[in-house]
Amino acid sequence: MPTPVDPAFAAYLKTCRGRLSPADFGLAGGRRRTQGLRREEVATRAGISVTWYTWLEQGRGGAPSADLVDRLAQALMLTEPERQHLHVLALGRKPEPAAPADDDTLPPRLQRVLDALPLAPALIRNPVWDVLAWNRATARVLFDFATLPAGSRNILRQIFCDPVMRAAQPDWHETARLIVGVFRADAARAKPREKLRALVADLSRASPEFAALWAENQVRGFTAAPKRWHLPGLGETSFDYSAYQVEGRPDLTMVVYTPATSQDAARIHQRLAQTA
Repeated sequence: MPTPVDPAFAAYLKTCRGRLSPADFGLAGGRRRTQGLRREEVATRAGISVTWYTWLEQGRGGAPSADLVDRLAQALMLTEPERQHLHVLALGRKPEPAAPADDDTLPPRLQRVLDALPLAPALIRNPVWDVLAWNRATARVLFDFATLPAGSRNILRQIFCDPVMRAAQPDWHETARLIVGVFRADAARAKPREKLRALVADLSRASPEFAALWAENQVRGFTAAPKRWHLPGLGETSFDYSAYQVEGRPDLTMVVYTPATSQDAARIHQRLAQTA
């Protein structure tokens, strides 16, 4: 007996099929009882049996795979937002849009988003944690990446190879272990893989501590606890850490360090006023 699927998924398939014009596919001619393509025509375009497609429209047939959802989206001529919606209905999650490999160009809107956060250091990083953009608060409070060549603006290089950044971490060893575990999860999305391998090799040569932590092969996630830093000109300052995937660019992450308390915010405000 075919297992049920989400009724909303079944209804959306039927809606999308009904709005297609047979003439657009060279199928005009003959009497049709309903508008749109026939089920067998969509099934043929998607490369599945008519029986299975019929079951899907009837709310049964079992949960489809991501590959099948994409084939259905193509067969039904869905736009990208519609394809993503179909994935959510079928699988409960959006698909990862295919991003150009090794593309570090940024839409101008992202810099405007960063600049709209005057007291919160914020930056955009790629899967190997190269810093691609940052705001004034990052440059004045944490680190000014503009002082480095473009190929050296990497968070891992700062953590493991910069003594100033190392000194800023109250518990550097635990922080480093956490960072490597989180990085490993992000790095799994890195393309091309050669870029990741080159970075890991460079860091392993430069830092035996990184090499040892990388060899542990552990994956970790950031905790909700505020991050404490000893910052030049500020002293101990706490931040709430947040990371957001950029819509339409799953290879990019926006990282925001929000002052954890009003006192932290006041110190940052004073620091920024001094360096205006």
